[in-house]
Amino acid sequence: MKNSIERWLSLAFGLIFLALSLVVALETIMRKVFNTSLQGADELGGYSLAIGSTLAFSLALLGRTHIRVDVFHEHFPAVMRRFMDTLSSVLMTGFAVLMAVLAWYVLEDSRSYQSVAQTPWATPLAYPQTVWFLALAMFALVGLGMTARALVLWVQGSPTLEREFGPRSTKEEVDEELQDLKARKTEGASS
Repeated sequence: MKNSIERWLSLAFGLIFLALSLVVALETIMRKVFNTSLQGADELGGYSLAIGSTLAFSLALLGRTHIRVDVFHEHFPAVMRRFMDTLSSVLMTGFAVLMAVLAWYVLEDSRSYQSVAQTPWATPLAYPQTVWFLALAMFALVGLGMTARALVLWVQGSPTLEREFGPRSTKEEVDEELQDLKARKTEGASS
């Protein structure tokens, strides 16, 4: 399930920025060759950044790549490390839920005031903000699911908690990079 969610979020993230790069390339060509503009590439760039970065929140949560200050983490006893890992999951989820709730209020305000972007396209802000809210809601749902798992593992006293929720070690990061390198070499050889 986790891999499936990561794959879909990564695909959406990649497609958003691929589409943006095509729009920017088209905008550049039109300006240089035809001396005209789409008048909206910067607006789409802002929406892409807001939505793409929000999708990346969920990806970072699933991949344990959110920044954590873990200088002392490994020096604490196992019980304290597990508590801190569970607490960090609870706090991150609380932040995600807060962001989703606040985004809902922003979206509701935009709908009730019928707000539009201050650009030539005058895009109704409810459209991009709906997608932004859905991405934040996904972040909150991922956080809730992971926190539920962390709490169950914590109550059970399972050492799996540290593997799944603790900060990634340097060895884990190096091993992952080596696996990616090996996979790329294998793909390159088969092509």
